[in-house]
Amino acid sequence: MNIIQFIQKQVDTTTKNIEATLQLLSEDCTIPFIARYRKDKTGNLDEVQIEDISKAKKQYDEICKRKESILKSIEEQNALTLELKQKIEASFDLQELEDFYLPYKKTRKTKADTARENGLEPLAKIIMAQNANDIDYIASKYLNDKVNNEDEALQGARDIIAEWINENIYIRKNLRRVFQRQGEITTKVIKTKKDEEGAQKFSQYFDWSESISKVPSHRLLAMLRAETEGFIKFKIEIDKEEALSFIEETIIKNKNEASNHLELAIKDSYKRLLEPAISNETLQEAKTKADIKAIDVFSENLRQLLLAPPLGEKRILAIDPGYRTGCKVVCLDEKGDLLNNETIYPHAPQNESAMAMKKIRSMVNAYGIEAISIGNGTASRETEFFIKKIAFDKPVQVFVVSEAGASVYSASKIAREEFSNYDVTVRGAVSIGRRLSDPLAELVKIDAKSIGVGQYQHDVDQTKLKEELDNTVIRCVNSVGININTASKSLLSYVSGIGEKMAENIVAYRSENGPFEDRKQLKKVPRLGEKAYQQAAAFIRIRDGKNPLDNSAVHPESYGVIEKMAKDLGIKTNELIANKEKINQIKPENYITEEIGILGLKDILKELEKPGLDPRKSAKVFEFDPNVRTIKDLKTGMILPGIVNNITAFGCFVDVGIKESGLVHISQLKEGYVSDVNEVVKLHQHVQVKVVEVDEARKRIQLTMIL
Repeated sequence: MNIIQFIQKQVDTTTKNIEATLQLLSEDCTIPFIARYRKDKTGNLDEVQIEDISKAKKQYDEICKRKESILKSIEEQNALTLELKQKIEASFDLQELEDFYLPYKKTRKTKADTARENGLEPLAKIIMAQNANDIDYIASKYLNDKVNNEDEALQGARDIIAEWINENIYIRKNLRRVFQRQGEITTKVIKTKKDEEGAQKFSQYFDWSESISKVPSHRLLAMLRAETEGFIKFKIEIDKEEALSFIEETIIKNKNEASNHLELAIKDSYKRLLEPAISNETLQEAKTKADIKAIDVFSENLRQLLLAPPLGEKRILAIDPGYRTGCKVVCLDEKGDLLNNETIYPHAPQNESAMAMKKIRSMVNAYGIEAISIGNGTASRETEFFIKKIAFDKPVQVFVVSEAGASVYSASKIAREEFSNYDVTVRGAVSIGRRLSDPLAELVKIDAKSIGVGQYQHDVDQTKLKEELDNTVIRCVNSVGININTASKSLLSYVSGIGEKMAENIVAYRSENGPFEDRKQLKKVPRLGEKAYQQAAAFIRIRDGKNPLDNSAVHPESYGVIEKMAKDLGIKTNELIANKEKINQIKPENYITEEIGILGLKDILKELEKPGLDPRKSAKVFEFDPNVRTIKDLKTGMILPGIVNNITAFGCFVDVGIKESGLVHISQLKEGYVSDVNEVVKLHQHVQVKVVEVDEARKRIQLTMIL
């Protein structure tokens, strides 16, 4: 199987599209660049398909590398036959390859190794052949200074046979299939841990049984966490008698004296070798699938969070609420730069609300504040009510934003570099303000795992999680485009073709030479070569620059085509931009070249209509129920406005304006069956919910969207 055939089994597209994509990837083109500017070459594959091709190629390369390693190892043992070599070369299944390699693995010494050293392999072969009688007499011929009697000889022979059975590929494949289809997860509580702190959240798994093939990903991860934390014992089992019968039918051909020893060897092989190994394999495979599901949910949540509606370039007053230590207040200009910071004490124990109101009014007037951003943590609702009591001289919008991750940012190296003269409370408040202005630009500075979306992020494969979340951030940043003259180093580092080091160079160049005036200036940045320029140029924006096209998603390589379009219409290039009447007169098929096809041209015309259009919607003020401030205010049957603040595989969590978020189970999202929560709700969606149950002691709220 060649690489194209391998990829086609995973990605539904043509050979031509795969070949073109692989060629572009080999030329160090980034996925956002390929998806946006090489549509004609790839047959309009989107980012997900291109990413799948890239992953499949990596998987193919890993399999080929593993094959080489296995072949080399077996060859070094002088055990590589032509038949075995052909089987290994033909296989593209990692489990099957490991099965082929199993007899040749250099591991610790086994019982079978000892028996072979004691000269008992011929006896094992005689028993395995199943056509000899008087096995005890035959066994007596294999006694020596290490084998004292017939029982020891026969036990050693059975140890060898048990290993052969364990290495039988047919048996392993079939048992693997049975475990995957019929395996049953069973859990038992560890009695000494039952009453320990933290045990209660796993109580449903203290005596649990469920099919491995049907267990939802979130439940499997929860059980595995319970096991890791020492509260339960976890195992996967199948019908033992059924498994033994299958192996006996495969191995035993005759019912005679030898078959008695084979039955003993089969039981030993299953209990000691096969069951533990394949049970563990099955669990690992299920865990891998659960990881993928959890990572997908996390990734989609992150995408929605990063692409949350921005308020835009406004003057913002941001508040990090608090009681005893007060509320930290900062004023930010349109670019998010810090203008002023204060601490007010409107709540208990100080209750200095009059003085706090005076300070807020003064700052709003002095700094031309257009919006107020309040963190949704401790004292959030009280602070919101306090702010809304203030009579401002002009309308000021009030927003409550998620402060998840703000404390992580405030203690980070990025924050220390930016605000070296301020403490963590000021930095946290700045983050709360900036994430209202532009969530994407601010949240890329924070480790995605700390942003507060997703579930079981610490239990999944951390390498895969980081890779997927990084890819998500890259997709989001490049789908929006960034203003190169205001973007932080963190934001720039996610631009196609840039990276962390190049982002540093861009910021340094900008500091030394002032704002960029056109995209070509990028080439003057140290170490930013032609390839990086090709990949990055169209994803950056230059407002009020020399060339109006530099503030659009049109790639500089297409500027010549646009100039020709304008010339043919008898107008200047800048007169074509946003001129729908003139754009509609253009026939894209007249401008097809070897470099730009019809798909690329249609994208260009679409972009010319609305150049630099931000795909995100605008932020909107949301009003919680003013009568609900704590969990004590909730009553069964209440219908409340809320905001979806997290999505999981089993439902979504909704903020109804109190500290605790309520759960809308997947079955309560709407009438009828729901297979995917994201089909019904999105992160930050404004919804109406009804209170179903309130457990004050456990701080749990059950909600429904079926009103």
